[in-house]
Amino acid sequence: MNIAVCDNNRNACNEILRLIRKDKPTAKIFTFTSAETLLDAPEDFSIYFLDIRGVSGLEIARNLRARQNLQGKPKSILIFITGYREYMAEAFDVNAFHYILKPIDTKKFSQVLARACHEVEESESRAEKYLLLKVGGVHKKFYLRNIFFIESNNKKVIVHTSDGNFEAAGKMDSLEVALSDCFYRCHRCYLVNLEKISAYTANTIQLTGGDEIFIAAKKYPAFVKTYLRYAKEGGGVNV
Repeated sequence: MNIAVCDNNRNACNEILRLIRKDKPTAKIFTFTSAETLLDAPEDFSIYFLDIRGVSGLEIARNLRARQNLQGKPKSILIFITGYREYMAEAFDVNAFHYILKPIDTKKFSQVLARACHEVEESESRAEKYLLLKVGGVHKKFYLRNIFFIESNNKKVIVHTSDGNFEAAGKMDSLEVALSDCFYRCHRCYLVNLEKISAYTANTIQLTGGDEIFIAAKKYPAFVKTYLRYAKEGGGVNV
């Protein structure tokens, strides 16, 4: 697991490094003292610990989110460690995983780190799951991480993915049961990937790929409960 720590105070970087190594001795940890050097790193990290003010942590987060959205990459976990409580609302605007105030409570830090590592492991596990459907007489593997939603089409289904849309043999009722862990039947015509939701109202769901689908009025209360439970259990969230 690759972890980045960014704080313009070298002593603060070393303290966070020490706390991570105490709990996760096998993690690969990289420290940075400027936003520029972190953003110039050749690859993204699983978890970022960012100071919110000294290294423009919010700007780093916005750049990371924009880059990951553009490239279709999984979203990294962002944890802000700072002495400035007033930036908390802005931190959660970039889907921050947590906000830890200085001076650091070591017990709280350990709890947050454990939860973050668990979410990374769950995300990596979800990334390998796939659906096997027949497309044009040939069985095709659809990785769940690439599916935005599935749409009913008479006696077939249309799978909307990051690689395009594919008409396949399948029944919505069967797919709803098979994908119940991370998809939700928000309408009789739609099965939506909870990980791909970027916003929702009582009538519609917007997806990270730009599509918008309907949600049945009678489904909305159950959808909200399902989505909140999914998020609480460590599911990928983009709202």
